[in-house]
Amino acid sequence: MRSAAAARLDAAGTVALALMPVIMALANRSSPLVAGIAALLFLAGTIAEHGAEALRLILRPLAAPLGLAALAFLAWCLAAFAWSPFPGLSARVFSEFVLAVIPAFLLIRLAPGRMPTWGPALAAVGLAAACLFIAGSLAADLALQQALGQRAALFMFNRPLLTAVLLAGPLAAILALRGRRLPALALLAVTAFAVLRSISGAATMGMLAGAGLFLVAWLAPKRIGIASSALILFLAFALAPVEGDILAHVMPEAAHERLTLSSSRARVAIAQSFGAAVAQAPLIGSGYGTGLRFAEVPAVADFAPEMRTMLAVGHPHNSFLQIWAELGLVGAVLGSLAAFLGLQAAAALPRILFATALGLLGAAVAIMFVEHGAWQAWWTAGLGAALTWLRAACMARPAPNE
Repeated sequence: MRSAAAARLDAAGTVALALMPVIMALANRSSPLVAGIAALLFLAGTIAEHGAEALRLILRPLAAPLGLAALAFLAWCLAAFAWSPFPGLSARVFSEFVLAVIPAFLLIRLAPGRMPTWGPALAAVGLAAACLFIAGSLAADLALQQALGQRAALFMFNRPLLTAVLLAGPLAAILALRGRRLPALALLAVTAFAVLRSISGAATMGMLAGAGLFLVAWLAPKRIGIASSALILFLAFALAPVEGDILAHVMPEAAHERLTLSSSRARVAIAQSFGAAVAQAPLIGSGYGTGLRFAEVPAVADFAPEMRTMLAVGHPHNSFLQIWAELGLVGAVLGSLAAFLGLQAAAALPRILFATALGLLGAAVAIMFVEHGAWQAWWTAGLGAALTWLRAACMARPAPNE
């Protein structure tokens, strides 16, 4: 039987995890800290209950194919230090990444089976409150932020809303599985309202992609959902190095005019420049974490000045392309292997959970294809939290006909 100390630690961890979207709305890079605190609390609760057996319990999934693929990808990231022209930068970027990966893993592994039954409801309330706060702040032209002396820029809510897009589906699924379908729909509606009120094109794209893949998985035979998701993953990895060239040829000028706020012309030029860099080091890439100084890597020494200017932006605004540029074909294969093994695990889930998992996959892939760098801690922490709630939904045990 769980001790009182372990139960208190688990409850505290649940509160921390549930409040992540609220804290993100107030401080848009805070998710790694929140995830770290929650993970430490759940870890302490596990140790208090299981003692010396806790380590074996925690590490057990790493011996499964998905765990081994993830470890192989991380090992290749470390190996890529060897040919990085900036090993200090590589170490700094990797430390930020892995310090978000470890808490994310601990949350996914420990939290779903240890949190109190009120945890998902508190998280849903927190997410709704965060979205309403963001929508209200935007409607008031950030008056509250200005009054508090905070930075008042419309894009300050982009990261919280990208996190909200990831969290909304799994939390709504838990509510629905517990018979609270109206609150589940209300949570999705509030999240969508905040996203559409914002200027985040990536959040809107992620929301629509996630909703689309959810509907495919919910309405069509499972094999269609699996095939659609597999194709999306394959294209995301396979086409990343030539994304810029494809867009340059097929994207009409009218589309660029409509996407002025998204800097679409610059994004295409950036993708073309990084794609050209991939061609110079296709097998092993130019070194892990070199994105911040990619204009200085040896592979692009002979590039034209205008292309090197585009490489100096810090990352290619496409995580799949960044993996190719820094880790090469080997990194892309290992990353795609982990993704496909995750899809294989989702295929065995009951219908509502299968659809929720594919919806999360669609949202994450869409955001990764257009947004921030691959190794940013806030994104890793948010994705870890979403997978934690998805696993909690899997433990909610839907009826067989669902």
